[in-house]
Amino acid sequence: MAAASEGRASPTSQVRATPGAYPSNPSDAGAPTIVSTQLSLSQAVYQRRSEFTRSYTVKVKVGTWNVASLSGTEEDIGAWFVEGKGLSESLNGAAVGKSSRSTEDGRDQSEITADVESPTSQQNGRSKDHETPHTNDLTYLPGGKDIGLYVLGLQEIVDVSSPTEALRPYTDPHPAKKWKRAVAEALPEGYRLVAEQQLIGLFLVIYASPALAPQISSVSTTSVGTGLMGKMGNKGAVTARIVLGETTRMVFIDSHLSAGVEKGNLERRNWDASQIVKNTKFDPVFDGSGVMEEFGESIGDEDFAFWFGDLNYRLESLPGDDVRRLLMLHTRKEFGREQKSRKSIDSELDSPRSPVAIRDGHFVDVDPDDDTSSASTNADSSLVAPPSLLESSDGGHIEPAIDPTSLQATLSSLLPHDELHAQMRGRKAFYDGWREGPIDFLPTYKYDVGSVGVFDSSEKRRGPSWCDRILYRTRKDKLAFDKMVREENEAKRAEEQMRARGIDKEAEEEAVLFDYDPETDADNDYQEDDHVGDGAELVETKAGFEDVLHLDYYTSHQRVLSSDHKPLDAVFTLTYNAVDPELKAKVHQEVARELDKAENEGRPVVTVVIDHHHDHEDDSAVDSPRFEGINYGHIKYNHPKTRNITIANTGRVPATVGFIDRPVDIGQPSGVAPPWLAIRFDRASDNHNNNPGSARQYTLEPGDATNVELTVLVSDTKRVQQLNEGQQKLEDVLVLRIENGRDYFLPLRGVWLQSSFGRSIDKLIRIPEGGIRKLQHQRPDDSNHSGEVRWSAPREIFRLTEAIEELVERSIAEWGMRGEDASPPWNDSSWPFIAQAIRSNQHELLKARMQEALDTDQPFRDLVPLEASALQRLEAFADTLMTFLESLEDGVITANLWSQVESGLLDREKSKQPLRPEEERMQILEILSSSPPHNISFTLITFMLSRVANELTPADSTAEVPTTGNAPQSPKERNGRNQLSTRRSEVVASYAAIFAHVIIRSPEGLKDKERKASEVRKKHVIELFVRASSEGS
Repeated sequence: MAAASEGRASPTSQVRATPGAYPSNPSDAGAPTIVSTQLSLSQAVYQRRSEFTRSYTVKVKVGTWNVASLSGTEEDIGAWFVEGKGLSESLNGAAVGKSSRSTEDGRDQSEITADVESPTSQQNGRSKDHETPHTNDLTYLPGGKDIGLYVLGLQEIVDVSSPTEALRPYTDPHPAKKWKRAVAEALPEGYRLVAEQQLIGLFLVIYASPALAPQISSVSTTSVGTGLMGKMGNKGAVTARIVLGETTRMVFIDSHLSAGVEKGNLERRNWDASQIVKNTKFDPVFDGSGVMEEFGESIGDEDFAFWFGDLNYRLESLPGDDVRRLLMLHTRKEFGREQKSRKSIDSELDSPRSPVAIRDGHFVDVDPDDDTSSASTNADSSLVAPPSLLESSDGGHIEPAIDPTSLQATLSSLLPHDELHAQMRGRKAFYDGWREGPIDFLPTYKYDVGSVGVFDSSEKRRGPSWCDRILYRTRKDKLAFDKMVREENEAKRAEEQMRARGIDKEAEEEAVLFDYDPETDADNDYQEDDHVGDGAELVETKAGFEDVLHLDYYTSHQRVLSSDHKPLDAVFTLTYNAVDPELKAKVHQEVARELDKAENEGRPVVTVVIDHHHDHEDDSAVDSPRFEGINYGHIKYNHPKTRNITIANTGRVPATVGFIDRPVDIGQPSGVAPPWLAIRFDRASDNHNNNPGSARQYTLEPGDATNVELTVLVSDTKRVQQLNEGQQKLEDVLVLRIENGRDYFLPLRGVWLQSSFGRSIDKLIRIPEGGIRKLQHQRPDDSNHSGEVRWSAPREIFRLTEAIEELVERSIAEWGMRGEDASPPWNDSSWPFIAQAIRSNQHELLKARMQEALDTDQPFRDLVPLEASALQRLEAFADTLMTFLESLEDGVITANLWSQVESGLLDREKSKQPLRPEEERMQILEILSSSPPHNISFTLITFMLSRVANELTPADSTAEVPTTGNAPQSPKERNGRNQLSTRRSEVVASYAAIFAHVIIRSPEGLKDKERKASEVRKKHVIELFVRASSEGS
């Protein structure tokens, strides 16, 4: 069984990642998709994968080198990368110590010691036209035919500091050709190029042995620029993904991160790395059954990843000049006293500054004449490179790990200051499972070109650093880190819940804090300091196989002289499983025969046909020839869209079918279908109970078929907001179960069309003319538009209130002209905002057309049918306005503004000194004026409400009760005016009650009594403004 994935891009990708779960259909995309018995065949073959896979072991060599755009560096590639040469006996001691040393003619080291070229001779001979690794060099590392996979990452094959190269809009392939030619000529015969990728000065190339190359598939390469403007290719990464033996996914990342020693440079390096992870996308993988996964992968989805290159991390908080001096105490021993490089190093070490050492993480001066230095050395193990280093010793052998004068001890004292390891520990970069082999070699940067061990002697005197690195990570490492993060988050949530419940007393805290079992609580699959190591590790791959990875060697090549960086490589041994094609074909035939037999013996068999329906609207942009699920195309807010599938019993026995709970991620709603999808069969279910939560089953006789309607409707405001912000997608998987048969996975997908509903006023005023969909996937609150305020208030509010004001008068006039006998709808004081009539299909159609007009900024007359009466249109417009206001993220009057308004109201209630209505309105408007868009929106709505109220209960009573001059009013006249005033008060109060909670948002966490009191104040404020506008009219 394949291991369950800890994370996934979407439910569809989870199904696609299961081999055989949904086979590809190469037929026309417009034809119905038939999901038939081929699915069972693929799954059954996959379940027997252990019968057609065999275990293999291969050595993988990963090399990296910044060649500084220097000519002739390609001549060295074969010696150090392919043949494993270029190491120094004293400066690469760890790698040399565990290698089997030999020469090209097979002689042992003891036989040819006298023939090995000295560093001085090597440096002097560099001017000759030959590679820089020295004559009769020993081969310390595996190479040649012993390596199955060669992976080489180069940096600066062109001068990326040149503006011409850095700003070049395309990659010049010519510099890479000479490197590819040099590697190909150095490799043994028969090695094949399986992947290559170039980005300006970055070049990644992968070669495989003749035996390994046929096992490599699903090769995908890509590049990400992070240089100038955060996008150019002078910095960034080139990446390759391969699948080995149809079972093991491997990713190789060659990167060149930002340079510099300042804090800002460090943060930029971390940013570069994050952008590489975020923006690297690979093509979909063909799984073991020949089916291509629906979605591509990213960094983190692989089984094994290798990240290498010039990462440019430095040694922090240490003076670079002191580090140079300290390290050259070791490198000077490579040369005789009369040799030029030795004299250069001695000259610098003999400068007025004293020799240096490190004690307690800080540089200190060492006095060679101080008799106490020896004692100090023995007493303080943190002292590295004491004065005894300056003189050679013939004393007894001391293990390097405990010898304070050894190179290994010096490196150990410098490594705590390494920026990369510090960033990993601080979870700033490369923290999610990445690790590195032990560093037992000198810093790889920066050397004088042509020297073995002379650090930068130029005027800049750059401090030595391990800029060039090789990191690696297994799927096990990544999953262990993800698990640790989830547990931390769960613990944090639990702690917050405890605090919310008031469990914060000292005694209760003590009980929680000290409830610790070291036998179990200390056991964790992932440790923060696990970024260093080289041991063999058993890894369960994404395909469910058990692979083993071991780091054999990790070292630099100190005696390669042609660049200011020393090349670096690592050799890994990988044990993996690979598919044997002949055995797989045999198993395939056996499984096919078994399935045929099972079906013939009475196993229920159904065929599912998906109707690839195309709307009249243009959905071509969302059609995918590879997507064989249920494609809804464009989905609009509050606009239902239906697709059909047919389930036919093509077997010989009755088949009972039904949808079951689908697989969901943590935090997603469970159930048969997502909340935005409705399922309806064309027949009654077999279930005898009416419990809506029970699973529905339907029995089909042989030859029978049923049609299923699957309707998508997005109407929930919260979901609309999440879709607008890209926080949710309309993607899911339905699981159709055949009783005593198998499951069918039916992916479904829709593309959300942006809507003006579900946004805030501050976002709506930034939408350009033409509507929200003119933004082309940009968001109105995006940084590119944050300052472009286009409207004083949302246009949607302008348009809706204007339409309602116009249609109220027309509706009343039409009613009078038709001479309706029925009671007019405005007898209800809440009309037209809460209509008593049952919502008809025509009402929902009108409302959908109006919403579409708002989202596309089209005139209402172009989408709303004119044959609808003014009253029908008015009720639809009023309903649309209510929906729009309810969907606003923070309301017309935000919770913050309302808190200020309500505070003033409470102060006046307590003082028992009420203000006159006009004074109270002025105080409220003064508060709202701090946010003009909200103030104007509030004014538009309350003015519209007053206009509607005036049309329904006109302030001029002469229309109902005529009077003459100043004559005294009759009792009938006075009664008419009183009735009119009462009626207007009812309408205004009703509107205030309807719009109070729609317009105004309250702070969260109010108690029931506070909430009820706040609702009264909201109604008072709305009524205050509506009544004032009515009286003013």
